[in-house]
Amino acid sequence: MIPPDFIQTLRERADIVDIVGSRVNLVKKGKDHWGLCPFHDEKTASFKVSADKQFYYCFGCQASGSALDFLQTYDGLDFVSAVETLASRLGLEVPQVKGDREEDTRRREERDRLSNVTRLASEFYQRQLRSHPDKERVISYLKGRGLTGEIAREYALGFAPGGWDNLMTALADDTADEDVITAGLIVDRPEEKKRYDRFRDRVMFPIRDIRGRTIAFGGRVISDDDKPKYLNSPETPIFHKGRELYGLFEAKRSNRQLESLIVVEGYMDVVALAQHGIGNAVATLGTASTQDHVQRLFRTVNTIIFCFDGDRAGRNAAWKALLNCLPQMGDGRNVRFEFLPDGEDPDSMVRKEGKDRFELRLERAQLLSEFMFGRLSETIDVQSIDGRAQLAKEGMVLLMQMPDTMFRALMIESLSEKTGLSTDKLQQVSGMTRAPAVEVPPWDEYDIPPDLDEEDEGVVRDRGRERLAREALHVLMHTTEVVSTIDTDEVERLAGIPECHLLLEVIRVAVQEPNLSPVMLLSRFRMHSDGALLTELAEAEQLLAVPRLPSHFKGVIDRLMGELDKLKKQEGTRSLSGKSLAELTEDEKARLRALHRPPG
Repeated sequence: MIPPDFIQTLRERADIVDIVGSRVNLVKKGKDHWGLCPFHDEKTASFKVSADKQFYYCFGCQASGSALDFLQTYDGLDFVSAVETLASRLGLEVPQVKGDREEDTRRREERDRLSNVTRLASEFYQRQLRSHPDKERVISYLKGRGLTGEIAREYALGFAPGGWDNLMTALADDTADEDVITAGLIVDRPEEKKRYDRFRDRVMFPIRDIRGRTIAFGGRVISDDDKPKYLNSPETPIFHKGRELYGLFEAKRSNRQLESLIVVEGYMDVVALAQHGIGNAVATLGTASTQDHVQRLFRTVNTIIFCFDGDRAGRNAAWKALLNCLPQMGDGRNVRFEFLPDGEDPDSMVRKEGKDRFELRLERAQLLSEFMFGRLSETIDVQSIDGRAQLAKEGMVLLMQMPDTMFRALMIESLSEKTGLSTDKLQQVSGMTRAPAVEVPPWDEYDIPPDLDEEDEGVVRDRGRERLAREALHVLMHTTEVVSTIDTDEVERLAGIPECHLLLEVIRVAVQEPNLSPVMLLSRFRMHSDGALLTELAEAEQLLAVPRLPSHFKGVIDRLMGELDKLKKQEGTRSLSGKSLAELTEDEKARLRALHRPPG
């Protein structure tokens, strides 16, 4: 575990202009730096890097974050790897929490040994493809699949010879048997007193992590027999099937400015597409797409195209992929689905059609909305009232999994057209509340309108409370120290104001971690449904001088607490309305007097 204080130190010492500028061409304009956004295609620079705030923001696709966030998104790193990369750049050593240090050291040493084993194994398999007596059979097979020596070298393809102990013998002098077993390359059967190579008589596809290190293997049979077509490494301390993607390292290496990634089912599909000049394909590793896969894909590109067989299994795999995409479908992200004709896979299809026609096929692939509503409608009679009700129910269950974005709003509109129900009714029956529009008001003092007739007061006061809550959030996005000015236990009462729920979430985090900088605080809410609102508030200029912010923040919170008291008073009065004074009980009369008693 990396100590939070070190991460804070890292963020404070990092120069985001230096980090981003080493990867993106930036031009200084005023106090900020600008460049073309690396996360979406644009011709006019809308990507701003602020040295003052140590924060980047794109006005086009709303990508935002700190130096660590940038490294995770741009380089495709997980959080720990991003911390290690940034620490190395600053000449710092990543510490560990004292109690975990010994265990972390043991795990790191084990991972290093396993990485060495898989590296040596990959080199062995590649040598066999070049020099084994049976190499011509393998080379002939690869040529028959349309692959050249150049593409084989790019993807480090190899050959696992037939026999039971070729790899075991080759690695005996340089590695411990237990490490080779842990790496999944030797099968150990102690009850039978047997050990043997896992991969035999197969074309070998090394699986590399985002840094290019071999972490596992996939093997494909050469001759058609009763063996499984593909055999994959098991889960190991350095390989997790649900997170890794075959071909992602190669795709990033050959396409510095990736715009989309094609997800296919097999290793050979990835390599065959690369052979035809389509170098942006990746494959899941013998498992259905997971949310971790989707998150890793979206860290790299904004457009994902799932390309599967058109049979039932392929469509079921696509549906699982769609379900994993929904929670991550922010604005600017696109997902499409291409289903190939029966009996075809990407390998056979690209050889039959060629690059141009295959890419045209992908451009015309079904949009996520088309596939989702089409799939739902397959078993529903949308011409009947019952069918439309079922479509509304099932559709809203899916749409509620999406973040609150313009894309979700448009999906709800589309469902409204298909069912004949208004968007308000769809949201009402599903329990979904409409989020306030993302709007940055002027940062002056906010005057709550004077008391109006009760019929109008609710609407006006909702807007006033919303504006006050946003002003408090705006201050927190510039300095978190202001939480020390308020009674945090008392502030918990704000849970009674719907417009304050996000504010309360942010305050809780700021209180629990008092050393959290505004950038770190924003990072915590990056995937939150209101993350875009917080980003916009962080980007908006703070007109008040820093010394005035604590008192201003406390004043806003005090006014919200006053609004809460008024709200409770209104609710109490409303609960007693419709009764004459004579009809009230003594208890109700006492409550009414208390509600209208002047303060103090």
